Amino acid sequence: MRTDISFWDSLVFGGIDEVDVKAVTDAFGTVEVMVSGQAPGATCPGCGCFTDRVHDRYQRRLQDLPLGEQTVVILLTVRRFLCGSVHCPRRTFAEPFARLTTPYARYTTRLSRALEHVGLALAGRAGARLATQLGFRAGRMTLLRRVIALPDPKFSTPRVLGVDDFAIRRGQTYSTVLTCGEAHHVVDVLPTREAGPLAAWLTSHPGVEVICRDRAGAYAEGARLGAPNALQIADRFHLWQGLGRAVETCVAAHRDCLRTSPSEPVTRSGSTPTDLDLPQPDSEPAGRRAERKKAAHALVHELLAQGHSRRAIARHLGWGLNTVLRYANAACWQDTFRENRPRPSRLDPYKPYLERRFAQGCTNVTQLHGELLADHAPVTYPMVRAHIATLRSIPPNAPPPPTVRQVTGWLTRHPSALSEENRADLKNVLAHCPELDAAAGHVRDFGEILTNRRGATLPAWIDAVDADQLPGLTNFALHLLRDLDAVTAGLTLEWSSGSVEGAVNRIKKIKRQLYGRAGFELLRKMILLQ
Repeated sequence: MRTDISFWDSLVFGGIDEVDVKAVTDAFGTVEVMVSGQAPGATCPGCGCFTDRVHDRYQRRLQDLPLGEQTVVILLTVRRFLCGSVHCPRRTFAEPFARLTTPYARYTTRLSRALEHVGLALAGRAGARLATQLGFRAGRMTLLRRVIALPDPKFSTPRVLGVDDFAIRRGQTYSTVLTCGEAHHVVDVLPTREAGPLAAWLTSHPGVEVICRDRAGAYAEGARLGAPNALQIADRFHLWQGLGRAVETCVAAHRDCLRTSPSEPVTRSGSTPTDLDLPQPDSEPAGRRAERKKAAHALVHELLAQGHSRRAIARHLGWGLNTVLRYANAACWQDTFRENRPRPSRLDPYKPYLERRFAQGCTNVTQLHGELLADHAPVTYPMVRAHIATLRSIPPNAPPPPTVRQVTGWLTRHPSALSEENRADLKNVLAHCPELDAAAGHVRDFGEILTNRRGATLPAWIDAVDADQLPGLTNFALHLLRDLDAVTAGLTLEWSSGSVEGAVNRIKKIKRQLYGRAGFELLRKMILLQ
């Protein structure tokens, strides 16, 4: 390696004329550059007097940016001067090197800046891995300490302020981010989402004219206390989001309308052929046989009420004991008909297997019978053939009805974004439910108000929804009256919380970089400086 002192002086200390290179050594992949100050003296930081009286010397070891995949270490000899003023509280002071490093630092200024950029971009562990690859040899805590030590950026008070919350730990701890609605950059981060910190910030930063926020009561109260003259604007995104939740509540209240209409055939999924062949419970038997069974059932229960035993009744009537037991155990005379009860069969345990194989496309009775015989099933070929014939006679299951979430998406989506199939399904649902048809009209009207900025027509829309008394929608509409001015401004003016939502997305990325282990101070610094 070239050890010319003038070469290293111009290469490593180009533009830094306060040091003088004494020697350069290269060993084991590390280049050590020995330098010292070349100024004749220094100015005392306590009294400002210039002095050239040297009291002592000591050496500092500074790590610098790597050069040619080799570590560069600067061995800096620092002189300690004596202050000549008798009135100065300082007796001695160290020689300053403002352009090379800072007091007590173990890195040069340019290496410190590089570490700060790595820490801001990749945080702790990932930044430490990159620094090792670049030859910096900095630990994760070193990077994080440098990020925390950076000063906060200086921003002027924004005229349009965006306010929104984000989760430090979802469901437990939340903070507030403030952004400039015109420049779209983060202004500050508050530790909570309560009204007090926001009001205090607005009081200490006068000049905010417009506040874009969601409809949280804490932010409304904080804005009213901290900036009473500012115009509050409810964000349109949160309004549409709230409408979507109200529509979902309304659709859920009318979920019966989503089922298949009575005029269409209804088949129950998973029903067995035996269930389909049973007579309906409300079909009452008739005829002379039914009259005999009705009289016999009444006679047996009358004798039981008189205290006779079942065996005594059988002997008295001349009937078999099983016949008397059948009438005695039947709650009503209709239950005595054998056809009202499914007859057990040796095929019953194997019917689910046959139905599953039939659904897979296997309809060959001989093959299915052979599979059951291989499993040592005590069934015959006619049993399997009869059951498969019953399965073939069952019509295919009807498509499932749309879910509440699907219908909610159809109602809140722009009509041009729906496919032809979804549009037809929605038309079918609305045709069977007048309440959902009315809700669809209100959703379209609110969409027109939001898209075309017709905030002045909002009271009329609220009255129309209130008149229909729809679940969910009516509560949403009446709740708008509590914050009517901010909602009207949000549906009329151009300002919104779009910049705040973008900031919240960037905050989620920063949180992922920190693996959820960052405290509020470090997270706030990363948010403000990234």
